[in-house]
Amino acid sequence: MAVPLSVHPSGPPAHPAHAAALARLQAFRAGLHACCIRRADALVDLADALLSAPGPVASLAHLSLEPAHRRGWGSTYAALAHGRIDAEWLRDLLVSSLPPADPLVFAVDVSTWPRCDAECSPQRGYYYHPSRHSAGQPIIAGWAFQWICQLGFARDSWTAPVDAARLHPLDDTDQHAARQIRALLARLPAGGPVPWFVFDAGYDSAQLTLDLADAGVVVLVRLRSDRCFYFDPPPRPPRATGRPRRHGAKFAFADPTTWPIPTATLVRHDDQYGTVTVHAWAGLHPKQHRHPGHGSGRPRPIVRGTVLRVRVERIPARTRPPKVLWLWWAGPTGYTLDLELAWRAYTRRFDCEHTLRFCKQTLGWTTPRPRHPAQAERWTWLVLACYTQLRLARQLADDQRLAWERPRPPGQLSPYRVRRGFSRLLCALGSPAAAPKPAGRSPGRPKGRRSGPALRHPAVKKPATKPPKKARKKPTRAATAA
Repeated sequence: MAVPLSVHPSGPPAHPAHAAALARLQAFRAGLHACCIRRADALVDLADALLSAPGPVASLAHLSLEPAHRRGWGSTYAALAHGRIDAEWLRDLLVSSLPPADPLVFAVDVSTWPRCDAECSPQRGYYYHPSRHSAGQPIIAGWAFQWICQLGFARDSWTAPVDAARLHPLDDTDQHAARQIRALLARLPAGGPVPWFVFDAGYDSAQLTLDLADAGVVVLVRLRSDRCFYFDPPPRPPRATGRPRRHGAKFAFADPTTWPIPTATLVRHDDQYGTVTVHAWAGLHPKQHRHPGHGSGRPRPIVRGTVLRVRVERIPARTRPPKVLWLWWAGPTGYTLDLELAWRAYTRRFDCEHTLRFCKQTLGWTTPRPRHPAQAERWTWLVLACYTQLRLARQLADDQRLAWERPRPPGQLSPYRVRRGFSRLLCALGSPAAAPKPAGRSPGRPKGRRSGPALRHPAVKKPATKPPKKARKKPTRAATAA
């Protein structure tokens, strides 16, 4: 009696009918090999092992057991420890492989690599973590990486990561994001659509708008529901004395009585969210506390933008009632606000969360335990390159579905199911890496040589942005009697 297979192919491999897509994927793999300027063959073999592994990555040693990894297990650790990847060349390669889109929408988000007990790893900081706690607080010690991913408007979880830069514990997240965006704009082709950059509530909307005022981009940031903004003050009466007002009427999110008539309104019906209502108020500005002239005595800058209020009838999960969404929008001079594009662009920002989760849980982005942050950066670039190869192979990989999974067309496979069928593509793709050469047995550590204790590096704590208030001294008994 024949035993039924646990994997059912939905059809023949799709790559013979897509010669252009196959050539584009081969060109990307050749470009990745060129970006690795030291131990390139070992790094490419490690990436192929990561792509062809049958399940989530358990460790680097398990990756060395894959057939695509043609070298020994020692080359895996040596590639991450002593290899070199030109990050600028790889960024150019990732940008050149972006899918065409109009408009261009990018999501910027920070993800943490936990390294709580790694006392020998330098440049660790304290960052927020949603599930892991320390002393009752959602804070962990580790490395933080700021990702930039291109979003799409299709109902799937695919994104196109283009950059992932490690943050120093003392770096300002908003200013670092502005530098990453400017570097990305220099790589994008000139004359294209105005790019949108979507941020979560952890970013400062006014600071980002101020840093990117002359970049020609659209900034869309989620706001907390307890924020307050202000209109411009009314014109001063003639012969008025005193300091002129800088802030006009108050606009409090939690107080509907402070809301004037919206400058624009949009009502749409969506299959996922039901009735969607968007109100916009233009010409609002916050009281800016973080600005370049902080502490110099100069007046604070006035950063104006548009506040959006998005209310939906339901959410796709339907596990809890929907909440009101507040957004900050700021664009270049002369650019018209599209309310339909604004609320849809932010809802697609959650695809970046799916990408980070897939990279962590399946590709094992935070699974290795490197000592030095340069090794973590090297592994991060390999993960980004592997995810890009999965996206380029989306039209090529056949659906190696399990018995209880529904069949899907080749163009609608998820990243997990594309990776499941990527090992069959390697036969047609080939490897740009050279075949390994026998090098004999390693001599090992010289006799009598010992490694001393490693240097300890405490986690760096970021100083507070606001100085602590001085405690008021209580008057003494003698002063009170006098």
